[in-house]
Amino acid sequence: MSNNTKISIRFFDDREVRAVWDDENSKWRFSVVDIVAVLTDQDDYNKARNYWKYLKAKLKKESSELVSNTTQLKLLASDGKRYLTDMLDYDGIIALGKQFPGKKANRFIEWFTFSDESIDGKSKIKAYALFESSFIDSIEVGTTKGLQQIHAYLFGGLYDFAGQIRQKNISKGGFLFAVSQFLGNTLKQIEQMPENTFDEIVDKYVEMNIAHPFMEGNGRSTRIWLDLILKKQLKKCVEWSQINKKDYLNAMLKSATNSAKLKTLLKNALTDKINDRELFLKGIDYSYYYEENE
Repeated sequence: MSNNTKISIRFFDDREVRAVWDDENSKWRFSVVDIVAVLTDQDDYNKARNYWKYLKAKLKKESSELVSNTTQLKLLASDGKRYLTDMLDYDGIIALGKQFPGKKANRFIEWFTFSDESIDGKSKIKAYALFESSFIDSIEVGTTKGLQQIHAYLFGGLYDFAGQIRQKNISKGGFLFAVSQFLGNTLKQIEQMPENTFDEIVDKYVEMNIAHPFMEGNGRSTRIWLDLILKKQLKKCVEWSQINKKDYLNAMLKSATNSAKLKTLLKNALTDKINDRELFLKGIDYSYYYEENE
């Protein structure tokens, strides 16, 4: 398996479901054990694996097509090594879900069916493509225009306001983002903020988050914007998969008055692997996961 393999992570009830792109057949394949863990509410990977072993033997006896459709691909485990893992394609996962009774399985199948077809799903595919596109090199770094370029790329054709600065006021959880009437001036001021050191770059990121220039999709666009600044100025980027969702959201909430917690989180997750494709794709998965509603 080449290093160029696309790896993706979906999150269901805060559990990871790993997927690998099968180039030969042009489709995603998903880790069976991850899905068994989700459907059995199992935190212990070995127990989930044993459950699948038992189910696989049972299905084999019944000559189920599910078993014959299972492919083995190498996936990165928590110990940093790659192991051959049973994988199923989209249809196989739907069939597997039906082996499990109850509401959870139905909810999983519903989520699984729609997660790739939603605006988020389609936008995420565009975000993956950004890494391979030459467009990424033409994005203005650290400017409002650059952020608009990223937003337009991620949400073009999905939102009619893609790349456009909002003209309405928006708030989240009682927090009012920058007033739209003054947004133009606010963005000009943010643009002029220095970005020479790590602290300056995060301060600029915090201000841009408070500005929240778009109606929707601010977090996802601004995290890419932040990484491009870090890349250009410090030859670093954030390994987002190292940052817990709750910790990140709490730190972002506090950052309007005190950014110390956010700076610590980001600093601990900095890496110099700025051209690592898998790291970028995994970062996108986490970035989109942060935005999923609880």
